[in-house]
Amino acid sequence: MKRPIREFFFRNGLLKLLAFLMALLLWITLMPEEKIYSEKSFQVPLEARNLPAAFEITERPPATIDVTVRAPNRLLGEMTTADVQAVLNLSRASVNQEDYPLNPDIVTVPAGAKAVRVFPNKVRLKIERSSEVMMEILPVLLGKPKDGFKVDQIEMIPSKVFVRGPESKIKPQDRIRTSPIDIAGLDAPRTYEVDLILPRPELRFTTALTRASVKVTLIAK
Repeated sequence: MKRPIREFFFRNGLLKLLAFLMALLLWITLMPEEKIYSEKSFQVPLEARNLPAAFEITERPPATIDVTVRAPNRLLGEMTTADVQAVLNLSRASVNQEDYPLNPDIVTVPAGAKAVRVFPNKVRLKIERSSEVMMEILPVLLGKPKDGFKVDQIEMIPSKVFVRGPESKIKPQDRIRTSPIDIAGLDAPRTYEVDLILPRPELRFTTALTRASVKVTLIAK
């Protein structure tokens, strides 16, 4: 009994193997492309969302991560980076946590596709409590008035503005500077419109106000 079975498989074995390979090739060729799956990697932006207003990110995660997507060949061939979205949800973030895990669940892809891997599998970021202070504005003057005159008064409007940022980036001695005001040769009162320059790039104004008026009044020496 065993011998006929062996002879069935091994007699003309080369021809049978060739026939099997031809059948497999024909099956692959005739199979609809939408039923053949492949994988492809995309480098996509990593978005950090839902950070509570009481916190600030002081050390950001990498700008992009690698995402491997599995999908039918037809769909995979049409996909671009714009079709893949990776979002790190920080709604439960803590100042005591620095490492945040990444997995395929954070990735959104078109229907019919599936994110199967992400790299790296974690990112590091630092979070601090946010602080808001009223910060004084200091005018920056360049040059001297015309001979026979000197500066009598400098009026800032406004003189202070609210500034927000990470607690560690706000110092008691911090002041906001104006863009340089050239008063060389000035011989009459004048009002200047100037930009406001924050002491540190991590800080921001709490309103849309980013300019101020500076009125310079002179008196005779």
